[in-house]
Amino acid sequence: MIVVKLDTVSSTMAAASVSVQTIVLLLLAVAAVASAQLSATFYDSSCPRALGTIRSAVTAAVNRDPRMGASLLRLHFHDCFVQGCDASVLLSDRGSFTGEQNAFPNRGSLRGFDVVDSIKAQVEAVCPRTVSCADILAVAARDSVVTLGGPPYTVLLGRRDSTTASLSQANSDLPSPGSSLASLISGFARKGLTTTDMVALSGAHTVGQAQCTNFRSRLYGESNLNQSDAAALRANCPQSGGDGNLAPMDLATPNTFDAAFFRGLLSQRGVLHSDQQLFSGGSTDALVQSYASNAGQFRNDFAAAMVRMGSIGVLTGSQGQIRLSCSSVN
Repeated sequence: MIVVKLDTVSSTMAAASVSVQTIVLLLLAVAAVASAQLSATFYDSSCPRALGTIRSAVTAAVNRDPRMGASLLRLHFHDCFVQGCDASVLLSDRGSFTGEQNAFPNRGSLRGFDVVDSIKAQVEAVCPRTVSCADILAVAARDSVVTLGGPPYTVLLGRRDSTTASLSQANSDLPSPGSSLASLISGFARKGLTTTDMVALSGAHTVGQAQCTNFRSRLYGESNLNQSDAAALRANCPQSGGDGNLAPMDLATPNTFDAAFFRGLLSQRGVLHSDQQLFSGGSTDALVQSYASNAGQFRNDFAAAMVRMGSIGVLTGSQGQIRLSCSSVN
């Protein structure tokens, strides 16, 4: 018979709790330091035309293809969650160099690289060797949100570009469309982001589309899905084949950045399993209900979360480089 003292168990649990809290606090502290090294006025003297150039290019691209706004926003998110916001996601495979674009969460679904390349060329024309690809991604994401009707916010600038990428980290750290609520919360916490940040950032799914392969298991294996939606989705997403067929993640207003995504969750209209997890009897239900009824709160929280996410693991000062081409190191 094994006897364990309860006070020992309590002490061990307390120590574990303190350890987790310490890790989260350290991550938040690192994010705060990184944020302090960035500045909203970073290019005011060195490239005063940078922000206007990016804004014009993004507006034109989104007006041509409304889906491009969501694609540029997703590029920024997938960048920041792997090695930090360092433009590593833009590095393509070449020679012995392996990038992140063929990681499972990215392969065949990331798009907008040509738009980023075009923006980089335009910025290089007005200020050579000055503006990083990482900053271009951050600003393009904000401008995409605004163009689609979302909230404006101030992007802190001064990021530099990495010379490395991590295929393994892209496979392990990017949230899966099949993620549980607990997995989403812990995954964002590891990046120094709160549960509120996670729910607010998930609201980016109010624009953009998902591939059939990412919601097929929900479509044919879960019951908490609006049946009218299920019937319509099955027409374009059979049980086999059609992996790349697309469906909007906000079935009400797919090309407008608004709070309809959260209202849809209340009616079991989440296309992805991970999205519906936000309103499934768990700890985030109240926040989803609040965003569904108060679009202003969602807009404010989303803007704040984007600024915090944009400060994850940034390279500043003499770290990294300013790439001449976003797809390859200098």
